[in-house]
This record gives sequence, structure tokens and C-alpha cells, in this order.
Amino acid sequence: MYRVCVFAASRDGNNPQHLEASRALGAELGKRGLGMVYGGANRGLMTACADAALAHGADVTGVLPRTLGDRELAHTGLTELRIVKNMHERKAVMSALSDAVVALPGGVGTMEELFEVITWRYLGLSNQPIGLIDAGGYWQPMLGFLESSVAAGLTDAGLLAGLVVRTDAASLLDALEPAAAAARSKLEKETLKAEG
Repeated sequence: MYRVCVFAASRDGNNPQHLEASRALGAELGKRGLGMVYGGANRGLMTACADAALAHGADVTGVLPRTLGDRELAHTGLTELRIVKNMHERKAVMSALSDAVVALPGGVGTMEELFEVITWRYLGLSNQPIGLIDAGGYWQPMLGFLESSVAAGLTDAGLLAGLVVRTDAASLLDALEPAAAAARSKLEKETLKAEG
């Protein structure tokens, strides 16, 4: 893996485990020499992760829509900050810059981003591995909903199997790394074939 796209809340929330998990993920990215791509804001769990990554030597790229420049104050201490037109472009750029996706606890914005990349993967538009940091059991209700959808015959069981869920950053990155390397190798081969 080279860069990990991180989705997370733009608020700190009420559970200290979520803030701790955000900082731990950022630190682990830096320790492993991995880059981080995230929403570019200077607030909430996303910033706690970005600041920890920067403090541990990671390159951190923020991708912030122009329309959110005032609402989500841009983080000025990043390695790179890209300003894009809108939310759709933000997600496309974040995905293009990343080899894997990790979701920390977050609200509807985080869930919308997460479900879009899950859908892209399901439709074969992306082969990036997707992981969830399940700090304090945060993702269990969503996973339960997806299991209900599978049981109802409305969602393919493979979708759930494609999500890597761990409670800590180190074991999650250990699990994602082989899949990210395989996805990158496949993409490089396809690119060479198209150019050749």
C-alpha cells in the first residue's frame, strides 16, 4: 500500500474511543510509511487522524470542495491540499489517489462516502480493499443492517465478505495490505497492456 483514503467524522463526537482510534490510525499510517488521503478539513475525527499521521511522518493529502471551504475550514498544515469543484469530484479524486479505503466512525457524510465506494467495488468500478475501524462497536448496527439485507435477498453476500472489520489500526492495515498490493499490481498490468 502507498496511500490510504480515510473517511471520518468532521466532529469529535462523544465517545473517546473514536478519537483514540482516529489518532491511532494516523500514527500507524505514518509508522508504516503510508500516505493518507482524506477530506481536507481541520476539524473532527478526520483531523485527529491527519494530525497524527503528519506527526509520524506521513504525507497527507486533503481534498476539499470549494463549497465547503468556509463550513469545514481547510487544514493548512497538510502536505498537499487540493480544492475541487464539488463532493462528486472530491470522492473521485480521493479514490484515484488511494490504494485502500478505511472508514473511522462518522456521520451521514462518512456513511455516504463509504456506501459509494462499497457500491463501486460491488459493480467492479474499483478494486480497492475497504476496511472499517470498529471502535467501540460503532459499525455493528450498520453491519447488522447489511446482514438483514442479505437475508432478505436484496444484497449479495459477497458485499459483506469484501469488508474488512477490525477494532484496531494495526490489524486492519495488516489485513488490507495484501489486497491493496494485489489491486495495485492488477491495475499496473492493465495499464501496461492498454499502453502496449
